[in-house]
Amino acid sequence: MNQHLLQRQFDNGLVLLGEHMPWLRSSAFTFLVPAGTCYEHNDLDVLAGLTSEMVQRGCGELDSRSFWERLDALGVERSSSITTSHSGFSCAMPSSVLTQVLSLYADLVQRPHLPESQLNDARQLCLQDLRALDDEPSHRCFSELKRFRYPLPYGRISQGTKQGLVGIDSDAVRAFFQQNYRPKGSILAVAGRFDWEQLCATVEQVLGGWQGNEAPMLPALSPIYGSRHVDHSSSQTHLALAYDCASYESPEYYQARALVGVLSDGMSSRLFSEVREKRGLVYSVFATCFSLAGQGSVLCYAGTTNNRAEETLQVLLDTVHSLRFGINDDELSRLKYRIKSSLVFEQESSAARSSQIASDWFYLGRVPSREEVCQKVDALTREGLLEHFEKNLPKNFSLVTVGSQPLELPRGIDYPQN
Repeated sequence: MNQHLLQRQFDNGLVLLGEHMPWLRSSAFTFLVPAGTCYEHNDLDVLAGLTSEMVQRGCGELDSRSFWERLDALGVERSSSITTSHSGFSCAMPSSVLTQVLSLYADLVQRPHLPESQLNDARQLCLQDLRALDDEPSHRCFSELKRFRYPLPYGRISQGTKQGLVGIDSDAVRAFFQQNYRPKGSILAVAGRFDWEQLCATVEQVLGGWQGNEAPMLPALSPIYGSRHVDHSSSQTHLALAYDCASYESPEYYQARALVGVLSDGMSSRLFSEVREKRGLVYSVFATCFSLAGQGSVLCYAGTTNNRAEETLQVLLDTVHSLRFGINDDELSRLKYRIKSSLVFEQESSAARSSQIASDWFYLGRVPSREEVCQKVDALTREGLLEHFEKNLPKNFSLVTVGSQPLELPRGIDYPQN
């Protein structure tokens, strides 16, 4: 399949990206606005999430109900999200209504009503999201790890805190919108079936006049290492562990990603087989790559019982360090197939592709082709992965435990034990 990225940057700084997928009958877009949690006020965390909820409660000529009814009538599947850097809005739809949906979201980012009468309703929804963390132990644990490892403003989580939610009023929402919903730094990525010239003309018409403030300066990121415990009365202990690795922008990202894949991609991975299947220590264990402000980390999670928590932590660390003994052919082969399969599945979804395009552009300032990604995956070798691991031994660990008993990182953890 031919792949060609289409790109245009408008005078106001908005970047429009497009990739044709003519074998589909759908179109999708991902709209990233630079209004993430790192731009919130220190005492008003969750302001990004609450503002995102409020801008969707009527815009332009439509009130809240009319806005959602219009999207339903057009057959649009939509979602919103909050990350450290962005407020995101994603839509998938029949390709014939792309222009109409873009016009609606152009009103959303420029002319929302932000009705004060609905602020408390929006607040209650955000409170529900915050309470839901207790029902998802891995999410709760990673949220606490982010708060601990990354100092403000990077350590905020999208759900915020109850104290922050209570303190937000309509003036704060309007101020956050006016400061951060801006074209410079915004990315609109479209994938599926569309006409590029018509798309450019539509975006120029509905978003070309969009203006906004300059982005505030953010401090450099200086991660925190060590251990932290969050007391929670339970018979279970949840562990979230982080250590340094290559960031998404790094030329060595795929080597780092491959090593994490050996640890945690599928039921044949080392963490699953060593920590869960052989020893029965956990009911859930996994690892993933994470990048923030140009720095990469491997994030690991394990959920276990209180009396086996210390053993679980040690086996988890031993399994990470076991990579120094090398990768076998089966592990490397499975890893390559899984990565390539994800690229194939992506071609069946315009929504997934638009999301990936937007993410790549934000991190890299370009969008690697599938051929480029496949070449990098094919170039991975056992020897190359071992060399990368030995040059980048796990270090700078951060550990967060949620449960009734605290755990500490063992001494000498930065170095593999014989």
